[in-house]
Amino acid sequence: MSRVQIGGMSVFLVLLLAISATQAAVVRQYPILDSLQHLENPMQRSVVPFADEDNYRLPNDTIPSHYAVSLSTNVHTGDTVFNGTVAITLSVLSTTTKIVVHARQLENFTASIIQQGVTEAVAQELTYEYEAEREFLTFSKTGLTFPEDTTWILTINYQGHLRTDNGGFYLSTYTDEEGNTKYLATTQFESTDARHAFPCYDEPSKRAEFTITIKHDPSYNAISNMPVDTSSTSGVTVFQKTVNMPSYLVAFIVSEFVFSEGELNGLPQRVFSRKGTEHEQEWALTTGMLVEKRLSGYFDVPFALPKLDQAGIPDFAAGAMENWGLATYREEYLLYNTENSTTSTQTNIATIEAHEDAHMWFGDLVAIEWWSFLWLKEGFATLFENLAVDLAYPEWDIFQTFHAGSYQSALVNDASANARPMSHFVQKPSEIALLYDSVSYAKAGSVLDMWRHALTNTVFQRGLHNYLVDNQFTAANPSKLFEGIAKAAVEENYEVKATVADMMGSWTNQGGVPLLTVTRNYESGSFTVKQSVYTNDKDYTNDKLWYVPINYAESQNPDFRDTEATHYLLNQSEITINSGLDQTSWLILNKKSTGYYRVLYDTQNYQLITSALTTRPHKIDPRNRAQLINDLYRFATSGRVPHATLLELLTYLPQENQYSPWSATNTVITLLNRYLSGDADYDNFQFYVRELVSLQFDKFGVNDNKGDHHLVPYTRNVLINLACLAGLENCLTETTAKLTALVEKGTKIEPNLQSQVYCNGLKQADDKTFDFVFNKLLNSTDQAERRLLISALGCSQNTAQLEKFVSSSIEPEGLRDQERITVLSPVYSRGEVGLLVAIEFLQKNWEKYGQLNSGFGGVNPLYSDIVGISAYTVNDKQKEALQELVDTVKSSEYVPSTLQASVDSNVNANYAWLASNRDPLMTWVAGFRSGSSALNASILAILACLLAAKLF
Repeated sequence: MSRVQIGGMSVFLVLLLAISATQAAVVRQYPILDSLQHLENPMQRSVVPFADEDNYRLPNDTIPSHYAVSLSTNVHTGDTVFNGTVAITLSVLSTTTKIVVHARQLENFTASIIQQGVTEAVAQELTYEYEAEREFLTFSKTGLTFPEDTTWILTINYQGHLRTDNGGFYLSTYTDEEGNTKYLATTQFESTDARHAFPCYDEPSKRAEFTITIKHDPSYNAISNMPVDTSSTSGVTVFQKTVNMPSYLVAFIVSEFVFSEGELNGLPQRVFSRKGTEHEQEWALTTGMLVEKRLSGYFDVPFALPKLDQAGIPDFAAGAMENWGLATYREEYLLYNTENSTTSTQTNIATIEAHEDAHMWFGDLVAIEWWSFLWLKEGFATLFENLAVDLAYPEWDIFQTFHAGSYQSALVNDASANARPMSHFVQKPSEIALLYDSVSYAKAGSVLDMWRHALTNTVFQRGLHNYLVDNQFTAANPSKLFEGIAKAAVEENYEVKATVADMMGSWTNQGGVPLLTVTRNYESGSFTVKQSVYTNDKDYTNDKLWYVPINYAESQNPDFRDTEATHYLLNQSEITINSGLDQTSWLILNKKSTGYYRVLYDTQNYQLITSALTTRPHKIDPRNRAQLINDLYRFATSGRVPHATLLELLTYLPQENQYSPWSATNTVITLLNRYLSGDADYDNFQFYVRELVSLQFDKFGVNDNKGDHHLVPYTRNVLINLACLAGLENCLTETTAKLTALVEKGTKIEPNLQSQVYCNGLKQADDKTFDFVFNKLLNSTDQAERRLLISALGCSQNTAQLEKFVSSSIEPEGLRDQERITVLSPVYSRGEVGLLVAIEFLQKNWEKYGQLNSGFGGVNPLYSDIVGISAYTVNDKQKEALQELVDTVKSSEYVPSTLQASVDSNVNANYAWLASNRDPLMTWVAGFRSGSSALNASILAILACLLAAKLF
């Protein structure tokens, strides 16, 4: 699956509950607005926790080979009842008296079984037992045995109800252009919800073929993984038999959807969505065809099915899903309006579509043996959501956004002493759901990209071809991947410094991220690289070691293009590299920041780097410039380097014009601002930020320009955010003017600037302007626009306005159910006014807000938002208000017993941060301001003397 994040699921139904204040802000500012791992997380649909002592895997005594699934639905009326029959052809691997399959929320079973290959065999009625905890549906008959090496057809009749929580076989609704309510039935089966549509062996390695038949009203149409079979009639759609595939990849939609179609690379493709959106399908169709061509070409493995469809669903918690031959998406990640959509939306569609298309090989063609290896499909999808787009649109420079997004997210979330490994044993559905995180997506994608560079793209690409060909139509584990890459190294006559299994396994089998500490010998020209585990606690120690690929650039050879590893830490603590470096040369490890680790240098090397950035920043790759900023923030706030090292390096920024360094700066400044915005000397901090941003803000401006490079709108938006945060008068005036022109004259705001103009304009808006934007939200039918407006309305700094906005989360009309629990976060994360409004709102309405969760399951929003608020609580006034709220709700059914501990953990971390970081930061920026004033005064004095001399 995909991400909102991708393939990440950050503003949505599931929040990272124990996330630190630092992590929360970093995730929030990514260019791809939502993280795919959150989009795809099955925790958005509730699963009852099970008893630990039981085995939740199906018995291995029978295995399916074919399902004939027949479903009947009257969804056109809104009726949720559906009737089903499934005939499962199964083989007996070891003699048994029982056949066990999965079923969820199904009823009225009748079943019979008949043996195949036996003359005059007679169907026999079976009895059944159902175990709710493990969702095991067991069939048997007294005196009947199923011998080894026999084949049977098990036929089950049953009844179910379309769900309303966006999982399994579920009901979705929308309002058409005439204002009529329309219904459709669609599916979302990953990871364990196929069993809701039909009883099945619902495990990824138990592949089979599927023949799907759907009976529906003739006014509706049905689509599924395969093309429609010629035997279909009006109201009865029969689909061609699928290839061998896991149950969770089956999909079908019954609706009035319309489509656009095209063909490239010999593969017909279609994009489906509700009537009235046909004109918004073109970008997804065009990109989908090009991305598939690039992927099949890269893998040298053709797409395995006769067609590929993409469908936009109005209600879709998962964000996107890689059903083989029928990928499904939330509408905002598939539909692109050339007049109103942003460059960010265009990019999201391309990367999320590439994420799902990559799954057609990684996860579909080659399945994973079990969910413990979820990264083996999601990591590749995360990598290729960027690499496929880079191959399709190389001018985009998409890996700058990958570096700012997934890569940074992984480093932040992996900096824990108890970080889990990529391969992580799970068994229960509730445990499986927890794997949809930054480790399976962002870290896995980053680690795979590291090895793509370290071993060369040639070896990596051939290794993936080997893996896909050798394991197609089966289920694999990581060892199969390692074997494919090792085989490629032999085929390419490429020397590998250790076994591929040992090298890559050191990253997949243990959690955490390495810290490389570089110490230069300025006399000999050599340097030593020492590895340790990185956490935010600099005193934490651990004996973990990795096989770490290394390369480097230096000022005498500032070539960052060749990213192949030149040296390795081969599961050893340190190495010395005799490089012959000149004393005055800067040294930077990890070219283009493709290696998954942080790098800490000695003081003198940081001074050399800062000097180089100040004079010739373009000599250092933009991603390395960004990583220096990101690393130094972590090192400064964890006590590894003085704060001055970071703040001095940032002074080169007036010369910076690339996205990834400004994105890193935005992360740092936003984090610092959270803690310092209420400080008595806050104006010194704002002065510092203005000095960093004003020159580039003037260059980029607040107007969208046709012909801009793809990343320019991203960079412009970051600069606007920082300039307005710093109180730069031009920024505040110009953004407010654009919003006023919209309200007063109907002058449209350029799509790429809407988020910044709405947010910064609303910070000082009157009620008329606020109500205009609020009503625009309520009246909009564009999901991407609605999400943007929800985020922007939280920027208001007026208590009454914010109270009106947060109240909309529990009012019966206005917002869609899935939107209601996204309202509070943009309010409490924008400053003290909003934070206190959110606390007061929950204090008065906690029970209603807690009940919002009833339709979707997963983590209750009351709990997640209280924990979220605690991540932004930085003073006693806020802390006291929050504690009153916690005391009110902590005994309720809506929050777990861990609420107080989670809140205390975040608040205490914030107070500790301030105790360690406030004084050195504010002292330095105060000195910077006084130094700048003195310098300006000196310059003016010199100019006055020169002028006087000239006049004399």
